[in-house]
Amino acid sequence: MAASYSRALCKVGCRILDSPAVHRTGTVSYLLGNAGACGSRRAYGTGGAGFRSKLLSSVRGTGRGGRVLGCAFLLGGGLGLYQTVRFRVQQHLAEEQSKVQAGGLKLTLYQYKTCPFCSKVRAFLDYHGLPYEIVEVNPVMRQEIKWSAYRKVPILMVDGDVQLNDSSVIISSLKTYLISKEKSVSQILSCYPEVKSKNDSGKEVTEYFNKYWVMLSEAETAVLYPEKGMQKEEMKWRQWADDWLVHLISPNVYRTTGEALASFDYIVREGKFGTYEGFFAKYVGAAAMFIISKRLKNRHNLQDDVRQDLYKAVNDWVAAIGKKRKFMGGDKPNLADLAVFGVLRVMEGLQAFDDMMANTKVKFWYRRMEKATMNKEGKN
Repeated sequence: MAASYSRALCKVGCRILDSPAVHRTGTVSYLLGNAGACGSRRAYGTGGAGFRSKLLSSVRGTGRGGRVLGCAFLLGGGLGLYQTVRFRVQQHLAEEQSKVQAGGLKLTLYQYKTCPFCSKVRAFLDYHGLPYEIVEVNPVMRQEIKWSAYRKVPILMVDGDVQLNDSSVIISSLKTYLISKEKSVSQILSCYPEVKSKNDSGKEVTEYFNKYWVMLSEAETAVLYPEKGMQKEEMKWRQWADDWLVHLISPNVYRTTGEALASFDYIVREGKFGTYEGFFAKYVGAAAMFIISKRLKNRHNLQDDVRQDLYKAVNDWVAAIGKKRKFMGGDKPNLADLAVFGVLRVMEGLQAFDDMMANTKVKFWYRRMEKATMNKEGKN
């Protein structure tokens, strides 16, 4: 639209300058009418008929006035075209820079804002400075992922055609790609075969082989894990985050009816809900999750005071890092750091998070992780 207005102004200026002085009044009147037709009345009609008559009278007075007017139209049109082209070039360069920063990939994350597995993926992407678009999925209707046979989140689409499922597969695949550029993401994905099985309840579940492995050459592995045992330690704690830490979140954030309501108030506020759907989700969902959290407590053999299990878990994590390291990865976070941080982060703003920070030793590590992620310290 801006470009068409600019071209119209240039056209007006050229016609004025090309016209003999005696004809400029008619020329200006005709072209102003055409310009008004191609744009909105608000854009070209400001000042009404009085404004138009003043332009015409300036042309009648002298041929020099017409030339000045023509030059003004040309200058205005030229500046408009320059700004339009400049904006489009900057936009294109920004898009290209984003793709370079993302290792040449266009990433789209389908998520629930409050899902700990989605938060793990965001922590990884943010830390490594990988630009990505977010599609917030309605957790009730899930229309945003109706195209996918895999009906869970997170889902990461790469360049619009490669689909990565499961948070740990997403992270391992992208880490492999960022270090080793010899294979495409689709080729790397073949290293994590999908296997369907049935759990203890008889429900079919999808699992992925090798999902905690970063698929590198021997030389690349030595650079990423310079000390003996670092790789196994990272894999062990990544799996711990998935198999244990995640299961402590719901029983803690829905521990009481008050905490359940506060949690669902946050979920509705951050999620993709309509007005009535949000009201229903908040009160019915809170009541349902309060009951479900009690079942989860029994299923995972948690203590009556589930906070104690949360405290013990994060203190075990801090003890595993030790006093000589800033992170489990040493001076920089590794994939286990990012996984644990991503899981714990979903409790921010809730009573369970405040209690955890006040009653455990996790605070200093957590603040370092916040800073590292916010500053995209893994970008290089």
